[in-house]
Amino acid sequence: MTMDLRPSYPAYRDSGVPWLGEVPEHWKVLPGRACYYEKKEPNTGLKEKTVLSLSYGQIVIKPEEKLHGLVPASFETYQIVDPGDIIIRPTDLQNDWNSLRFGLSHHRGIITSAYMCFHTKGVLDRSYGHFLLHAYDLRKVFYGLGSGLRQNLDWRDFKYLPCCAPPISEQVAIVRFLNYIDQRIRRSIHAKRKLIELLNEQKQAIIHQAVTRGLDPNVPMKDSGVEWLGEVPEHWEVSRVKNEFDCLNSRRVPLSGIERGAMTLRRYDYYGASGVIDKVDGYLFDDELLLIAEDGANLVLRNLPLAIIARGKFWVNNHAHILKPKFGNLEYLAAVMEWLNYMPWISGAAQPKLTQDRLMNIAIAVPPREEQDRIVGITAKKTSSLSATINHSKREISLLREYRTHLIADVVTGKVDVRHISLPDESNIETIFGEDVEPLDNETCALAEVECAVEIEE
Repeated sequence: MTMDLRPSYPAYRDSGVPWLGEVPEHWKVLPGRACYYEKKEPNTGLKEKTVLSLSYGQIVIKPEEKLHGLVPASFETYQIVDPGDIIIRPTDLQNDWNSLRFGLSHHRGIITSAYMCFHTKGVLDRSYGHFLLHAYDLRKVFYGLGSGLRQNLDWRDFKYLPCCAPPISEQVAIVRFLNYIDQRIRRSIHAKRKLIELLNEQKQAIIHQAVTRGLDPNVPMKDSGVEWLGEVPEHWEVSRVKNEFDCLNSRRVPLSGIERGAMTLRRYDYYGASGVIDKVDGYLFDDELLLIAEDGANLVLRNLPLAIIARGKFWVNNHAHILKPKFGNLEYLAAVMEWLNYMPWISGAAQPKLTQDRLMNIAIAVPPREEQDRIVGITAKKTSSLSATINHSKREISLLREYRTHLIADVVTGKVDVRHISLPDESNIETIFGEDVEPLDNETCALAEVECAVEIEE
């Protein structure tokens, strides 16, 4: 492959749009209404039954088992989507700056009418038209638009949106280049995720051995008297969570959704946030505490950590238990609580819940405090190189994603010229957001599940 990436086109002109800047001289800048039209085809008479979902920039077919408890009374309220349609989630710009809001459909099916459905006009190749909106989305162009309390987009926000429209032959070349680069980046990220997964398994095996058997492999063992705990070191005490922690659940924040949205400086993605508004002054923590998930599908799926150490000033919502060690080492006890099998204490199938009473009565094996400190120190040394490599790989993934974001935006707006780049045979290039994409990591899948649930409810 010859990657002759030219930094710019020969001649530029001012687009007249400050955030778009200069564009190649021969490109057109057209209003959105000249490039897209809004398609509204209701599923009257239940013509289609394949339910689609917009999940992290991909339009995917929703499995039937995922529709339980989420289906509306009739899918006639949904809209029909065809291959080549661009689906947009226009809601909640005020509170959600992370979701990818645009997806190119490769399927025929139905999707919630809360979403918008666009089709490109003749001046835009459909894949380029999607890339253009996707690039604007990555650059957060739409977050200054929208109306209503939650900043929802509608057709008026796209009607006059400045859209770059190069000649169709260039659009095709741009799409082919970006598909190829996207494939390379995905493969690299996939390989780094696999490495992180293997290193995490090795790290967790070291920690698990230490918090369940101690540091001495020859230590005498005893029957804990608890079936699922099995044997523990002879000098360890079999205790209960309530004996090792104070529970501070009474100080959780009783805020509405709108009030929570006012606290914009996120500190804990899973459990809470930092920020100060009058109502939460009495509920703010400024301590080192352990947070344990109280409800949600993650209790069963274990896609995210259930035990998180929280430090500094923060508040906690009513979806997490708040535990303060009475005399034990916080890092050690956090590892113990993360490794617990909570399934026997979880109630509810549709809405799994770990109640305070059940949590506090779980049996755990605890060594003397001095040994806890020693275990934490030695395991930290043993896993330091693994942690460093994991963090380095995560940083590389972050840089790759950042590079991809800037490259897409620069190419589709004409800042980089890719017309003369030689690429491999087109049959070997996977299309972006198509069928053949890498599996999502656990955290992304969990977040996607939340987004799917929101989609149906809207």
